[in-house]
Amino acid sequence: MYTIPAAPVNMEKLAEALQVVAEPTRLFILHLLMEGFQCNCELGEALGVPANLVSHHLRALREAGLVNVERDANDARWAYYSVNADALEELNRAYGAFFDLGRQRPRRKTCTLPAAPEKV
Repeated sequence: MYTIPAAPVNMEKLAEALQVVAEPTRLFILHLLMEGFQCNCELGEALGVPANLVSHHLRALREAGLVNVERDANDARWAYYSVNADALEELNRAYGAFFDLGRQRPRRKTCTLPAAPEKV
């Protein structure tokens, strides 16, 4: 019987993060935040979407721990968003470890199924 090898990363955590960033608007928001701090209105203008939709996506990114928010010290109505560098570094490590081609091994010779017929 074949045993599944241990995963090099926490599969649940990686899947959750990938699910959040798989949404194109969220991925674009991360792209913009990689340039530095941005407020909701700047993100909405760049994306061409209303502020409430930007807020929806920012909330998902914050809940996933990928984005930080800071309130303006002089006017708490303003919030500025940035990437969570530690979380992105962890995601980069997990993604790189999971998709590392060095993990590939030669075909196991333990399969007892007959060989597939050759195509003509």
